[in-house]
Amino acid sequence: MTDDVKQTPKILIVGGGYAGFYTAFKLQKQLRRNEATITVVDPLPYMTYQPFLPEIAAGNLEARHALVPLRRHLSSSTVLAGRVTGIDHASKTATITPAVGEPWQESYDIVVVTAGSVSRTFPIPGVADEAIGMKQIEEAESVRDRMVQNFDAASVLPKGDPQRARLLTVTVVGGGFAGIETIAELRSFASTLLKRYVSIDFDETKFHMIEALGRIMPEVSLPTSLKVIENLTQRGVEVHLNTQLASAVGGTVELSTGESFESNLIIWTAGVMPTPVLRNTDLPLGPRGHLNVEAELRVVDADGVVVPDAWGAGDVAQVPDLTGGGVNGYCVPNAQHAVRQGKRLAKNLVATLRGELPKKYIHKNLGAVAGLGVGVGAFQSGKIGFVGVLAWFMHRGYHGLAMPMWERKFRIFGDYAGGLFLGRDEVGIPTRGEPREVFERWASRPKPPAAEPSTALAPEPAKPARAPRKPRAKVEAATPGE
Repeated sequence: MTDDVKQTPKILIVGGGYAGFYTAFKLQKQLRRNEATITVVDPLPYMTYQPFLPEIAAGNLEARHALVPLRRHLSSSTVLAGRVTGIDHASKTATITPAVGEPWQESYDIVVVTAGSVSRTFPIPGVADEAIGMKQIEEAESVRDRMVQNFDAASVLPKGDPQRARLLTVTVVGGGFAGIETIAELRSFASTLLKRYVSIDFDETKFHMIEALGRIMPEVSLPTSLKVIENLTQRGVEVHLNTQLASAVGGTVELSTGESFESNLIIWTAGVMPTPVLRNTDLPLGPRGHLNVEAELRVVDADGVVVPDAWGAGDVAQVPDLTGGGVNGYCVPNAQHAVRQGKRLAKNLVATLRGELPKKYIHKNLGAVAGLGVGVGAFQSGKIGFVGVLAWFMHRGYHGLAMPMWERKFRIFGDYAGGLFLGRDEVGIPTRGEPREVFERWASRPKPPAAEPSTALAPEPAKPARAPRKPRAKVEAATPGE
């Protein structure tokens, strides 16, 4: 190994989500030869475009089309399959734990923490056992499979059966964008399924939206949010405002209002929190437990002093919102900010490597769009907000173009075009979680060896008595000549 290679700075990017992917992707394009090496660590081999998850759950999009394969598009970077479980910036090492094998220490010169977020839950009885999130591609697919499976099971049960009612009841906890889009898309999906299950009536399908605050979708104006509630109510969704989930034990949903009902599908979308890797790091954290960064996306301590060679962006970091539109002065955790922060971080990192000054991240939110089922959407920009088919086209156009990489954009728009002519894909694969179940059930197995009789204690069988031998006749030899 030459001295030049040894001195090449190593950039370690923790997480391959929006911010991490775009940081690495832009670094590949902007770095000169041997100016730095890039290593991306993520337990998954792909980036998930999460705004598409509700449509995947509703059968509008093919799940794989919402994924960006890291190794295909980060060909100039080293992608390590593992989870960063600790960061010791004092020694510039990170602990990487693979799915198989022993953890190891990975050294670096510059660390970029873009580990994203996970679902934030509360210790409500039954949630951990009964609910499912809407953060991962696997969760969206599982929700679709469960919906189809529940309709299949309910269709053969008599009307009025409590189990039938339970199977046809969907509950979504959390009235933000993710929760509203999820319940709206699933309501639309259920309406399509009702055309195939003629034995199930519309009134039998129950959809409950539970929100602890007095309004939904804080990203849009109050009038627009009220229009969304009106639309959902007309389509058969019951919206519970100023209501908290008290229990979900055994699928029995108990609300703070005293109301209770049975639900076979409970989806949790009530907020996110930073990925737990921050619990095992010596990097400074902010008051909300996020990585503490400045507007240039460099990590800073409580006094605002820059921590050398440490950067952060995306949901895992609290980035100041210089436009004044953020919550508590920080950028809200969404894909729009994470993508742009990743691009700015790459530029700033290259600038510092070349002795230049980084620039502040500033992005004014130009608006918000949401999909509420086929033909229905919501739009908000400034004081302009509306609900309807135009907003639905705007939602699909914006997110289709925002999807990273052109080969992925073409796949998404192909799904949309196909859906307009062929309808949504209603196929569910309920056994996806146990793919070996049928094979294992009918697979031939070697017969167990026959048990050999034990001879240790068994008495020997008695031998049959022999009959007495007859005495042989004595024959005397004849004397010669006689």
